[in-house]
Amino acid sequence: MITATKPFIPPIEGYTNLVEEIFKNKWFTNHGPLVTSLEKELQKHFGTEHLLLVSNGTIALQLAIKALDLKGKIITTPYSYVATTTSILWEQCEPVFVDISPNTFNADPACIEKAITPDTSAILVTNVYGIPCDFEAIQKLADTHGLKVIYDNAHGFGTKMNGREISLQGDISTLSFHATKLFHSIEGGAIVCKDKAVFERMKLLRNFGHTSPTTFGDIGINGKMNEFCAAMGLLNFGFLEDILEKRKTQWLYYKENLTGTNYAIFDDGLVNGEFNYAYFPLLLKDEQSLLAKMESMEADGISVRRYFFPSLNTLSYLKNFQNCPVSEDISKRVICLPLYHELTIEEQDKILAHFKN
Repeated sequence: MITATKPFIPPIEGYTNLVEEIFKNKWFTNHGPLVTSLEKELQKHFGTEHLLLVSNGTIALQLAIKALDLKGKIITTPYSYVATTTSILWEQCEPVFVDISPNTFNADPACIEKAITPDTSAILVTNVYGIPCDFEAIQKLADTHGLKVIYDNAHGFGTKMNGREISLQGDISTLSFHATKLFHSIEGGAIVCKDKAVFERMKLLRNFGHTSPTTFGDIGINGKMNEFCAAMGLLNFGFLEDILEKRKTQWLYYKENLTGTNYAIFDDGLVNGEFNYAYFPLLLKDEQSLLAKMESMEADGISVRRYFFPSLNTLSYLKNFQNCPVSEDISKRVICLPLYHELTIEEQDKILAHFKN
């Protein structure tokens, strides 16, 4: 079976050595030495001291909203994983969906501008598939209207502009280190922010609001990463360049073999910098064609993923329906082809055989 995705698996000996260290220290959680080491490695990688490890990418989004004291309406994208929307709802804010660009699948700045009202407190959008949003246009809107900006950068680890990770954009950027991500720590995430005061508040919030063992300065939550996840993150970080290079090779192989077919594919030239090649989305003619293709591939032992589906503005538990025709259309026609470190050229050829015209 060719699965839709698989986690990168480092040599077990390396992980065993780190687990033995954890057992020796008898320190499993609460800001242990491996969490501290991984945090420092990532701070160095991103070029900022204001990076905080957390338990997962969803908690990262919730902490970001809480740390910025956001209220009222938050403009967001309907084309993302559901956690982007539910984090807004969980923090008692109202998501306002704006449509996406048909080229990048990211939130369209022109649509963002039209959605801004006096009740808007922030813009929370996603760097879809690792493609950067229009940072300049979005920041200009935020500055003009006094809004905060959060980027859900769950897909963006490894994408750089001007030699720097795109997680350095906005007031806060969040990352996911879930096992299916290009870089993972089994479960985990991170928050990157510009303002030191916000960073210090997030440190407080992720640890129940503790200011000392017996005092509390804010309403916090348990958002800490544990030592076992940090061990996987530290180990995988050493393979990052290999992971990025392999993913690029696989991505370009798909592109080479699908160029000239009837399927719309992303142009990696959309990234004005270094792309992480984390996902390979493919647009089919319509939903009926997509479902038929998925059925034939499943019968051949190949799993592909509808990523993202459904368009989040259509979620049943939302109070008001907001029309986003581009997102609704694309979400019905998009699949992501398998991409992971162990995927072979022979397996890619088997996948590609289903898309020969």
